[in-house]
Amino acid sequence: MSRLTTLKPRLGTLDTRTAIPAPKAADAELLTPEHAAWRQEVLKRAGWKCQWPGCTAHGRRGGVRLYADHIVERRDGGDPLDPRNGQALCPPHHGRKTAAERARRMGLMPT
Repeated sequence: MSRLTTLKPRLGTLDTRTAIPAPKAADAELLTPEHAAWRQEVLKRAGWKCQWPGCTAHGRRGGVRLYADHIVERRDGGDPLDPRNGQALCPPHHGRKTAAERARRMGLMPT
């Protein structure tokens, strides 16, 4: 009876410990003077505090970097420069809100 031989893999494996990720590129719309003014207005209106219910994170002298987050995301049709479509969020709450919106958009969470 003859033996079957297998071919060697043609693709090498990627060592994720040494692989360098692609550099992050900011959306050009977020680098405009209009967006900077919108961000300042949103954060100033929030008193430089995270607006997530129950959060006590404080920007400026509190040392927490705050995100000016679009309540209705731009890709979902939210006005990119209307201060009423903005809220100040600390990094953990911004990440949570963004992940939930992404999951909803992908159909992984109910609307």
